[in-house]
Amino acid sequence: MKHVFVFNPKSFTPKTQMDYIIDTIGQFFRTQEKPHFSIQISHFPRDAIGIIKREIMTADENETVRVYAVGGDGILFDCLNGIIGLPNMELASVPYGKTNDFIRVFGEDKTHLFRNIGALVSAKTLPTDVIAFGNNYAINTLTIGMESRAVIKMSNFSKKYPMLLNRFTFLYNVFLTAGGITVLFDHDILYRQYNIIIDSVDFSGEYSSINIANGPCYGGNKSVMPIARPDDGILHTLLFKPLSVLSTLFVLPNYIKGKTPSNCKLIQAKKLEIRSELPLEIQADGEIFFDTSITVEVKPGAVHFAAVDNLTYKKN
Repeated sequence: MKHVFVFNPKSFTPKTQMDYIIDTIGQFFRTQEKPHFSIQISHFPRDAIGIIKREIMTADENETVRVYAVGGDGILFDCLNGIIGLPNMELASVPYGKTNDFIRVFGEDKTHLFRNIGALVSAKTLPTDVIAFGNNYAINTLTIGMESRAVIKMSNFSKKYPMLLNRFTFLYNVFLTAGGITVLFDHDILYRQYNIIIDSVDFSGEYSSINIANGPCYGGNKSVMPIARPDDGILHTLLFKPLSVLSTLFVLPNYIKGKTPSNCKLIQAKKLEIRSELPLEIQADGEIFFDTSITVEVKPGAVHFAAVDNLTYKKN
């Protein structure tokens, strides 16, 4: 087996932390018989996809390649899109940085276990569903509407003050929450008309948010869809119908904790077709996309994800 570690350097402050992890990986593999590993740095979004394709070319014929996304959800998204559809590929996460929401499916107190390089290298894999949309794939969640706009506001702030957020990572959730509150006054996104077909059934109407979940957690502290599992072959979909600003503020705390408000429709889906006259604001595993229409489908067991200590997809 070939082991490819792809680092997002933006997930590490100070840089010496990344250097330490690189050294730890090197020390581990030097103790192994016939080690076959590579350490790579991703310098910009989607860079990991090209890195992975080049690494595959140096693998032996029919050799399994396990790709380790070292950092946060962004590098995991890139590595997923680099391996999807290719034979003999496995995916692993070494969680660092601001958000590691997908790993939370194993339990809120399990994240540190995935930083044990030896345990992760020997870990068995779980067949894992993914969310397909256009030419892209997400492993955890896809949202459209007010929650996506909150992420966009947070992203804009992050680009404006990158050093501040890198130095004080706790500010990520603070400003994401602040962005969410300001979105409540964006009438155009709270009362958006969507044409929605879910598994051939028409759900068109006005919605503030469309939440499509493959896993239960996102947004750093949210667990909106606690019943969602990445191996059940289902996209758990929540349609959030508009409320007044005060009513929305009232239901959001329970919504974030996974208690579905009465204004929401919860649907188990395989395929969704969504259109709007205005551009769709799409968040997928923390990445931002814009489109006028989108088809979203579940791809059951599309990737094999490494789970340490024989953990399973059951959030505790």
